[in-house]
Formats: sequence, C-alpha cells, structure tokens
Amino acid sequence: MQVMNECCCGIDVHKKMIVACLLKGKAGEEPKKTIRRFPTMTCDLLRFRDWLLSEACTHVAMESTSVYWKPVFNIIEDCVEVILGNAREIKNVPGRKTDIKDCQWIAALLRHGLIKASFIPPKPIRELRDLTRYRHKLIQCRSSEINRIQKNLEDANIKLSSVVTDITGKSAQEMILHLIKKDMAPKQMADLAKGRLRKKVTELEKALQGNVKDHQRLILQISIQMISYYDLSIEKLNREIDKRMEPYQKEVELLRTIPGVQKKTSEVIIAEIGTDMSRFPSERHLSSWAGLSPGNNESAGKRKSGKTTKGNIYLKSILTESSWAVSRAKDTYLQARYKRLSFKRGKKRAAIAIGHSILVSTYYIIKDHRCYVERGANFFDRSNELKLLKNLTKRIQKLGYRVETKKNMRKSA
Repeated sequence: MQVMNECCCGIDVHKKMIVACLLKGKAGEEPKKTIRRFPTMTCDLLRFRDWLLSEACTHVAMESTSVYWKPVFNIIEDCVEVILGNAREIKNVPGRKTDIKDCQWIAALLRHGLIKASFIPPKPIRELRDLTRYRHKLIQCRSSEINRIQKNLEDANIKLSSVVTDITGKSAQEMILHLIKKDMAPKQMADLAKGRLRKKVTELEKALQGNVKDHQRLILQISIQMISYYDLSIEKLNREIDKRMEPYQKEVELLRTIPGVQKKTSEVIIAEIGTDMSRFPSERHLSSWAGLSPGNNESAGKRKSGKTTKGNIYLKSILTESSWAVSRAKDTYLQARYKRLSFKRGKKRAAIAIGHSILVSTYYIIKDHRCYVERGANFFDRSNELKLLKNLTKRIQKLGYRVETKKNMRKSA
C-alpha cells in the first residue's frame, strides 16, 4: 500500500469524546502536527467535520471501538474518505497508552498507508442489516419465551411437550390458556385437540394432569402475551425488510437456487455482505471475514489448531442453519459432501464446511450473476469411480463371491 496523502487525521474514539491528530505536510518531510479534542454530541461532531474541511483533510482513520465509531462515521462519511481499522491490528506499543499517543499512532499509520480498511457496506445495506439483525434478536427472544413456557409446565407436572411436537401450535395454546384460567378438567382440555393430534387424546389427558400454582399461571400468561407481541413485531420487520429488498430481487432469486438457501437466508446474506463483491478480493477473503475459514496456525513446520477464525456471527449462524437444511436435502451435491464430512469429522464440523461451500457459491453467484450449478449427489462416486469399484469388489470378494465387472455402455439415440 502506497503513501496515501499529504493531509490525514487519526482519531481515538471514546463514548463522550474524540481525540484527533491532524498530520499535514509533503511526503518525505516531517509533517505539521495538530491535536484537538471534540465532544461526541452532534453539534460538536459537525464542528469537527468543518475543521477537517478547513484543513483540506482527505483521509481519516479510527478504530472500530464498539458502536462509538458510528456517530463519527455518519457525520464525516460524505466529505472525507474514512478508514475503519481493526483495533487488534493497529494497537499501539505496550506501555505507551494515552489518548493523544493513540491518535498520533493511528495518524502515523494512516499517513504511511499501513491501515487495512474494514468492510463498511453502503448506507442502504447498513439500514437493511440493522433490520435483519434486530429480527434475529427478536426471534431469539421468542424462542426463549417458548423455552420458559415449557420449563414452567414441567415444574407444574404438565407433560404437554412430551406429547405435542410444538407447544406454540393452535391446539397446545388453547390448552395452556385453559390451564391458566383453570376452567376445564384435563379430559375437556384434551378434547380441544385438532387434526392429527386427535389420535393422542388419551395421552394428552394424562399429560395435562398436574399441579399448576398461581405464580406459574401468571408467568405462563405473561409469556404467551410476550410471544404474541414478538410475532407482531417480527411480522412488522418482515414487511419493512421486504420493501427494502425490492432492488435486490434478482440476487435473491439467484441465491435461492442454492440448496438450503431460502428467502430469509438470502435476505441476511445480502444485508451482511451487500451485492458488490469487488470489496472482497477473492472468495477466500470473504470466507475469512465471515469466520468460516480454517485457522492458520503453524510453527516450526507443525500445523497446530485449525479452529475457525472469528468473524461475522450473523452471517455464520444463518449459513450454519442452512447447512442443517442441506443435510436433509436429497439428491444434492452438498448433502453428499455433508455425509462424507460428518462421517470423518463429525456433524458440527461438517455443518461449518457446508456453510463455507454455500458462501463460496454465493460469492460467485452475486459476482457473475449466474445460477447455482448442481453437481449431483453422485459427484464423488463419479470422480472416484475406479477407486470405488476396487473397494466394493474387494469387500464382496471377502464374503466369498467371485466378481466380474463390466461397464454398461448406453446406446445413443
């Protein structure tokens, strides 16, 4: 990376204050150094922006400190080039830690082009990302409330979850509401079962016999209300996300050609990485950024832990979720690969590897605007045909049979 400019600024960001060091001077000469402090209120950040413009500053660098860098970035992103650096990579020398020295160090690194810029998507993608991440949190909260209901029912000797697959289903919810009201006997509540659950009326009657106390009824009532509130909130977020996803419908359709990738998955992928793949030099950089690449830890010629690196937890979790869906998708290359890897390395490692494969496919699909190409479930058998034939022949011969192999030549039409 070359020397970037003759006027740059390094910022040490805090919650209530920023410390800025402006370096101004020609390349190869000792720059003039100016240090100023600004509070982080919007009016003060606007003064900071005006100061940068008056000094003809073109580049600004700062650490990605929690969420405190975002207010600064929002104010100055339109007037200067902002470089967000990884705090681990631009850490100052130990024992020389003050706010002024930190901003001077960042400015010096920036002046010599030694700060690697973190990926910051454009504003529409950032706004979409906020919505999808909040939806993810609400779904987690809803799941916690469902687990809380199940726990309270077990505490009250109600074994409903042992009979019913989903306690948030219509029949189960009606039974829980009558448990709260205490207005029906177990036999009457069991008779509320609908559909296929009618076959388990006898088991339901036994499962609904328990001892629900008043405080447990109160907790169950609040939990059901919270689940209803979460459902409404998630639906509202879904509508807003659908509206903001309209410009990216082509990418969504292409991504959904990948096995295991559904509408929600494609929304999260686009919200996290955007649609401009030029920001990532290769699919390996994207995989590393997402935390789906094996760790690189070697010393004295010996390879040590291959644990995956830290990365984007939202993208990693949704791709892992897609991996479990792929493991049940029949007659696909990804399912065949999952089976091979899970046999050798275990299910969890296989899920991470399949998530990596999906992300690599995503990179090229968005970059080249093309559909996913299915290799087929027998891809590995075809690629190792002779080896497979030899192994199967040997196994059959061990059972005492004589094997003759002949290739089936298909006649052309």
